[in-house]
Amino acid sequence: MMPSPTVPDAVYGSPPAELADVSAGAAQLSPLIPGSVRLEDIAEGSLESVTMLAPAGTIERRYALSLSLRALRPGGRLRALAPKDKGGARLGRELKEFGCEPAETAKRHHRICDVARPAAIIDLDEVIQEGAPRHIDNLALCTQPGVFSWDRLDPGTALLLANLPALSGRGADFGCGIGILARAVLASQGVTGLTLIDIDRRAVEMARRNVGDPRADIRWADIRSTDVTLERLDFVVMNPPFHDGGIEDRFLGEVFIRRAAETLRPGGTLWLTANAHLPYEAPLKAAFKAVTLKASAGGYKIYEARK
Repeated sequence: MMPSPTVPDAVYGSPPAELADVSAGAAQLSPLIPGSVRLEDIAEGSLESVTMLAPAGTIERRYALSLSLRALRPGGRLRALAPKDKGGARLGRELKEFGCEPAETAKRHHRICDVARPAAIIDLDEVIQEGAPRHIDNLALCTQPGVFSWDRLDPGTALLLANLPALSGRGADFGCGIGILARAVLASQGVTGLTLIDIDRRAVEMARRNVGDPRADIRWADIRSTDVTLERLDFVVMNPPFHDGGIEDRFLGEVFIRRAAETLRPGGTLWLTANAHLPYEAPLKAAFKAVTLKASAGGYKIYEARK
């Protein structure tokens, strides 16, 4: 458990500078920024202000709003904003449901709500519990709303699982999520070590619950960062993201491909699943000696690339 921040102000995510004036030194709370403080661990009534780029998902957004209100002292200020089509249109109503009286404005396609935390707010426990980690039967794993494909098996991952051979040696799972793919990889006794990396702290925490294997090294990190040090791996598996902040960004997958090539030994292999419409053949062929399409179904493709 991380301690509460020693500064009185906090920020969740990266609100546009023209829409929110974030104080210098504000503690970062977003689970998508490695090294951030866990919002769940902040003592009740300990913050003066929170500025939040609210998540798009309803359960995730209400969870973050509730925890932020709980962390604020009575009279403390919350500025919550979001694009109108990504939850912003519902922000004001949700805050009113929590017993707040938001002042609501609109600018640059965002809805902005300013709130002074009232002395009395509704009991937030039910909302917080709805967004908290839980075990779900259809995955038979621990998961949490907000994590990629949190309540179902992603079809791209399912196709990769159906085509993945037994691997061996040292490897990595880039963008490991809650550990579904890693568990399949570690079923092979030939695997001597597997590094799991994800930018989402919640996914990393769930993977630590789900992957109880001493060969696993699970890291909260951004694979795009040069701080991620891996070398001469025998294999990499991945289902790379292609959205950043809710916006499609095909460059993300290309970065994952290049990072895989950098960390693999000569002759090492990459196993990748991706949406069929994503143009990954060119970056794969640029980074690897041999690229083979192993499967194509349901709008997804599976590639094996050898360095």
